[in-house]
Amino acid sequence: MAVCACVPFHDAHQHVGKTQCISGTIFNVKEGNGGVTFLDFCENFDTCPFTVVVFSGDLKHVGDVRQLKGRSIEIEGTVQDYDGRAEIILRHPQQLGKNAALVPPLPKDYDVARRGKYSPGKFKRSKAPKKTPKKQGRGIDIEDPSESQ
Repeated sequence: MAVCACVPFHDAHQHVGKTQCISGTIFNVKEGNGGVTFLDFCENFDTCPFTVVVFSGDLKHVGDVRQLKGRSIEIEGTVQDYDGRAEIILRHPQQLGKNAALVPPLPKDYDVARRGKYSPGKFKRSKAPKKTPKKQGRGIDIEDPSESQ
């Protein structure tokens, strides 16, 4: 990607819809619902004008982004608007350019589905479904009503 010089994260909203390099210091790395990870550039996420989003399916390609907390980074990608905030979705470590070396691979026992919990690797069988007897309708009289007269 041929991109211009990086712009500070607070100016990212001026580049929505464009491929741009954005720079700033990661203030916090937090895991949200569904295994989505957010790289926050401000102390207060709600008022911050820019964030980087890493979906759980991309974490295995990108690596352990938690190691970026407190570091100055440059990220390259398409700046998008989401709920009034500029964001870049991080899908590949190459988007971090020279900063990609700061992101080690995820630990082998890191469980993305459990949002950062470490899985001991034990297999637990699922419980067999309970068999409930089916309700039967009323019984049918087998005698012929014409014979009982």
